Amino acid sequence: MKPPMKRAKAISACLAVSLLAAGCGSVAQAGSSGGDAFSYAIKSDPGLLDPAQVQNTTTYTALSLAYDTLVHTGPDGRIVSGLAEKWDVRPASVTFTLRRGVTCADGSPVTASTVAANVAHITDPATKSPAYGVVVPEGLTAKADDTARTVTLSTPEPFAFILQSTRYLFIVCGAGLKDRALLASGTSGSGPFRLTSAEPNQSYTFAKRDDYAWGPAGATTADPAMPGSVVLKVVGSESTAANLLLSHQLNGAQLAGPDRARVANIPGVTTTVQANGTQEFFFHQGTGHPGSDPAVRKALLQAVDLDSLGAIATGGTGRTPTGLVTDPKPCPGDTVTGHLPVFDPQAAGSALHAAGWRRGPDRFRVKDGKRLTIRMLYGTSSGETMAAAAEYLAEAWKKVGVDVRLRAVSDAAYGEVEAVTQDWDVDWAPLGVTLPTQLLGTLSGPFTPDGGNFAHLTNTSYEQLTAEASKLPGTAGCALWDRSEHALFESGDIVPVVDKTVTVAAHNATFRITSGLFDATSIHMTGGRK
Repeated sequence: MKPPMKRAKAISACLAVSLLAAGCGSVAQAGSSGGDAFSYAIKSDPGLLDPAQVQNTTTYTALSLAYDTLVHTGPDGRIVSGLAEKWDVRPASVTFTLRRGVTCADGSPVTASTVAANVAHITDPATKSPAYGVVVPEGLTAKADDTARTVTLSTPEPFAFILQSTRYLFIVCGAGLKDRALLASGTSGSGPFRLTSAEPNQSYTFAKRDDYAWGPAGATTADPAMPGSVVLKVVGSESTAANLLLSHQLNGAQLAGPDRARVANIPGVTTTVQANGTQEFFFHQGTGHPGSDPAVRKALLQAVDLDSLGAIATGGTGRTPTGLVTDPKPCPGDTVTGHLPVFDPQAAGSALHAAGWRRGPDRFRVKDGKRLTIRMLYGTSSGETMAAAAEYLAEAWKKVGVDVRLRAVSDAAYGEVEAVTQDWDVDWAPLGVTLPTQLLGTLSGPFTPDGGNFAHLTNTSYEQLTAEASKLPGTAGCALWDRSEHALFESGDIVPVVDKTVTVAAHNATFRITSGLFDATSIHMTGGRK
């Protein structure tokens, strides 16, 4: 098998890398004439701007304006050119030929050696990059030939999505490549915009590069409708962001909560809805946990109406999940339908009884003198709808005789409880991934603390199928990747509940953004600011 990958942290919606989804996304638009400055609301301060150290969606939003990647995904989800004009994919390597004339924002050339230096930095253990093993495959090496303008990325063993994984590798160049300290609050990239002003917790301003001509599929900044600058405004409250949008003080924002309804069908504001990540939960399968028994896992799933649970968790704005990988998936199709137990509380009770869990005088089930107790972990940052979903889940399991104890923790404490103290039995842990390979270290391999397998999963079918699929290039292994997800669902190892959605709203502008990543050359002004 491939070396285990580090656990992907869910930083956003459709990915998130930690995992980010690039690709089709949504195009929001409104208005009809030109403009110069594009303002967009971000929910928090981006913080450290070094691409090798990013751990949250907001930072990726900022970096996507200033940095390029080797390839991109077009509006139809297909791979298109970026810094590289062409590529040759092999099972364990991909060779890129870079475009001529690419320059960094400081005027220095971007070469094959520039790309290789980025890979070397991220894979250096001393860097401790959260991207290593998630965005960048473990064991990745880079060999540059500046004369031929080629750089070859190789892995020790065949890696199925070696080309697609480079969509998330932001290339640092120029002065920032020599002195990473400059990236604490600045940018040093070859992207269409460069950071010119940073006011922490207030705003970040990026100026357009007039000489830029190597965007997705050769996109440039020559279109006069492109803004002269992009201003990212830190707006922590969605209600405030909606107010600013409606009063025409913003050109764009994303809304995931109830304020999305306020901006819909408003003259001058155009909205689209896109996927925002899959919500799921895990059973801890370690020794002594109820979830270690597959019969118990199946019975608990039979006791829950997952459709109703998903509706509660998203306030009715979610969608039925079709898999573990966010759209646009490299392997299209629905891997969920038909592979989870059907809602049947009576059958759930019978199954628990058959597994030796009998109701006691207090109506809770007991086996060998031990009560059937489930400690459920979830994050407070998910808001009131998540708390309501947890209560619904607890009530459903209580009806079949389970003593459920809910525990809501902050984002800061979540990792400690989930992976270190491990005092939980069910964990509502959304994972944003864009490639199935990014799940390997979470769903298989060494258990925590030695690896990223925090739920202590041991699914032989999943391991065999993914090991075989990993050797096949790109979509050639899709049938195997799909079957590997079936194996997880049928065993109750991971339970996809609902796909969240987000409303992308725009005033006097058009733009494409997916999982917090801008297609920066898609930003165009279409109307005068008011």
